Amino acid sequence: MNITLDLSPVVHRKAGLATYARHLAEQLLALAAGEAYRAFHYGVPAAPLGAPLANLPRVAVPWGARRWRLTVAAQYAVGATMDHRFAGADIFHATEHLLPAFHAVRSVFTFHDAIYALFPEHHLPLNRAFLGLLMPRFLRRADAIIAVSECSKRDAIRLYGVPPEKITVIYEGVNPALKPATDPDSVAAARARYAHNAPFLFYLGTIEPRKNISAIVDALKILRAHGAPHRLVIAGRKGWLYQATFDHIAQTGMRDAVDFLDYVPDADLPALFAACDAFVFPSLYEGFGLPPLEALACGAPVVCANTASLPEVTGDAALLIDPHDAGAIAAAVTRITQDAPLRAELRARGFVQAAKFSWARAARETLAVYRRVANQPAGAR
Repeated sequence: MNITLDLSPVVHRKAGLATYARHLAEQLLALAAGEAYRAFHYGVPAAPLGAPLANLPRVAVPWGARRWRLTVAAQYAVGATMDHRFAGADIFHATEHLLPAFHAVRSVFTFHDAIYALFPEHHLPLNRAFLGLLMPRFLRRADAIIAVSECSKRDAIRLYGVPPEKITVIYEGVNPALKPATDPDSVAAARARYAHNAPFLFYLGTIEPRKNISAIVDALKILRAHGAPHRLVIAGRKGWLYQATFDHIAQTGMRDAVDFLDYVPDADLPALFAACDAFVFPSLYEGFGLPPLEALACGAPVVCANTASLPEVTGDAALLIDPHDAGAIAAAVTRITQDAPLRAELRARGFVQAAKFSWARAARETLAVYRRVANQPAGAR
């Protein structure tokens, strides 16, 4: 079976989508189950694939993102297909929200989330228009759909009428390199380097309105008004519509208490998770929500929104809060910082919860979907 994996999110550094595509592809290769894999991407890579993915045979289109999207949209509009560009492929796995039209090539489509439909104000207009028009067609045309959570599956069924039997829920995993930091010197060094040696709250993720970083800032202001010495440390690149977050920090007078780290190497994350007093993640919606799971795997106490997939992912290992209630966030942080037995209990629960999620398992379950699709008639075209 010849499988083409869309690794565009990896070469274009698309945050959570890149994490998904890269780790899944690496674990599929590690299975060594007899399948032949090939990498696909559009445009000029912004980042190398890295070993072992760099060794894959590769097919690419030279167009940038806009032309690639417009080409796919036009083919759906006129009934054309892209089989000729993927000669020899049995299956194409669309790992981001774009599925080329095929006639003979079977397809698997990963449905990550429905943010563009549920929170349109937090999406760029062109993205919103593209996904609003074509997502129903992608889901209808795919031979099988992988949802990254039960929440995403429910949204696909509710919003687009996808038959439940067409969807397989396959959870994402935790990077095996993310383990508790056990060296006190490395933890102290992380606190000194990233937080000015002060107690701090930690956030990891893209900076965009849906992530609701402003609520952490408001909670931090409440905490500091009651004498807490904490800072907020934010690790992650700018996404879209990020300026409102920076404006809110300035307007609340909290600029001197917030540190933006931009991208932080994975190797530094365990020490940051160990050094923080709490990992705070009040996102309004997540299709899966990998950062709080990574925090649990590293032993950090987690304060997390009670929305979308996040309760599903964190289980009983996090304090769940209303993401719109800064007072509730501040109260949860206070509980964690003042209640040592609670911290210890959450840490133990976190390890148990994180152990349920692995990329190796995701790869095995994904391969099972490929094999099922290969043995069934092609879907409606």
